[in-house]
Amino acid sequence: ALRLVGGRSQCEGRVELEQEGTWGTVCDDSWDIPDGDVVCRQLQCGQAVRVHGNAAFGRGHGPILRDEVGCEGHEQHLWECPAVTEHDCSHKEDAGVVCSEHQEWRLSGGRDGCAGRVEVFFRGTWSTVCDSTWYDLEATVLCRMLGCGNVLQRPSFGHTLPGKMLYQCGSLQPSLALCRWTFNKSAPCHQSRAAGVICNGTGS
Repeated sequence: ALRLVGGRSQCEGRVELEQEGTWGTVCDDSWDIPDGDVVCRQLQCGQAVRVHGNAAFGRGHGPILRDEVGCEGHEQHLWECPAVTEHDCSHKEDAGVVCSEHQEWRLSGGRDGCAGRVEVFFRGTWSTVCDSTWYDLEATVLCRMLGCGNVLQRPSFGHTLPGKMLYQCGSLQPSLALCRWTFNKSAPCHQSRAAGVICNGTGS
């Protein structure tokens, strides 16, 4: 088994794998994009857009199960890649990855991090969100995710970033990534403006 821990979605975080019932980590020596690609693909998270060392997603616990991982990038599973199990690492060298299917959000152009145009980082680039299905439910999910309380207003903005994302939440989900979403499909975004939100909390 394989998982990513400590990130903002299941497609970002510290790489952990399970061996004989115990979860452990991977050392960052020679950790690179082909290694990350194998992890992302195995987790159905696309491909690696960034790889991290030095416990960027926090220090793990348990054994360090792999060191000097040397994937070529086409392997189906991380444990098929050459690696050594003897190591001289500590958890401050735990390896991590950000995959292309990871989504993260920010509000830009407002008075603080809890107000502004909604922008989503997805597949390696920042994009805007179409307001055609941007209702109180979707905006509430985002305000709460960002630790910004609830929705005050939903202003609209212009689209000036390369991509367009559309969210439709049937219920109050813990993350917009768990709602239905479509990326760069022109029909539902035709004549839309870019979604914005003003939440009643204040950002740090």
